[in-house]
Amino acid sequence: MKLSQFNYNLPPDSIAKYPSKYRDESRLLVLNRKTGEIEHKNFKDLLDYCSEDDILIFNNTKVFPARLYGNKEKTGAEIEVFLLRELNAEQKLWDVLVDPARKIRIGNKLYFGENDSLVAEVIDNTTSRGRTLRFLFDGSHEEFKATLFRLGEMPIPKWIRAKAENIDNERYQTIYALHEGAVAAPAAGLHFSRELLKRMEIRGINSTHITLHMGLGHFRTVDVEDLSKHKMDSEQMIVSEESSNQINKAKENGKKVFAVGITVLRAIETAVTTQSKIKPYSGWTNKFIFPPHNFSIPDALISNFHLPQSTMLMTVAAFGGYDNVMRAYNVAIKEGYKFGTYGDAMLII
Repeated sequence: MKLSQFNYNLPPDSIAKYPSKYRDESRLLVLNRKTGEIEHKNFKDLLDYCSEDDILIFNNTKVFPARLYGNKEKTGAEIEVFLLRELNAEQKLWDVLVDPARKIRIGNKLYFGENDSLVAEVIDNTTSRGRTLRFLFDGSHEEFKATLFRLGEMPIPKWIRAKAENIDNERYQTIYALHEGAVAAPAAGLHFSRELLKRMEIRGINSTHITLHMGLGHFRTVDVEDLSKHKMDSEQMIVSEESSNQINKAKENGKKVFAVGITVLRAIETAVTTQSKIKPYSGWTNKFIFPPHNFSIPDALISNFHLPQSTMLMTVAAFGGYDNVMRAYNVAIKEGYKFGTYGDAMLII
């Protein structure tokens, strides 16, 4: 398929700037991919589409405060540093993006926090904006991480708001987040409250977790018209043996498997065998799913409404059918649904 086929007119005020007051009270558009029928519900109604022993798969990655503001030595120029991942814990080496990049060269020192409590040295250029930093810090790894994360802020996308606020510390994180490593939140999971998870449990609806650490590549613009030529950035993922067994058992027993978000869909499709079984997996994935794609494991997908020409929209269209999904998006705009990470949700069955 072509990139231009995933363009649509999204009014700026359709993008949610803040989350709903309560996690599970956002709206839910339900799309039947076989009939094309659309229903308008609330997120709490999700459980009406689940039966006993069905299973929901969640991504338990945890977002860390990846955006730092510092100053360059001598000039004092303000620099934004976006932490991507830790390369070496002992040497305190980090893969980062810097902005503005043209002024940041190898050998430069960057200062962070009041009284310049944290210092980093640029030791390598990786891409036009990418750098490797070595943080200069006396203390244990735990003390260093605590200092680094205290100085950082939640990395909400700039198209939501220019700066993070206190509300984002809680709401740009799922309530079941466990394994630190993501620089973007798995949006579909943000709608689940403790009360909703408890109601699931009472109804005998099962759940399991995978881990996929979302990187910035999730939001990277696609710059090729032919989608088969687009390359996704690699992201670290883990599917445990326990989770594999739970998912396989549900399929064997004819129960429905719900993927909570695009990252879960990508993880499942990375770990599935030619015999349509999920196998344990620990490694990296650069799986890019776009139409047409044949899914053998998931029966339903929960997802937010994604921006035009995004890889997430392409993956949703692969699951729900291109015509169905693009029509549903147009209905959602007309009906005033909110789009983006803090927006409303969609259930495709």
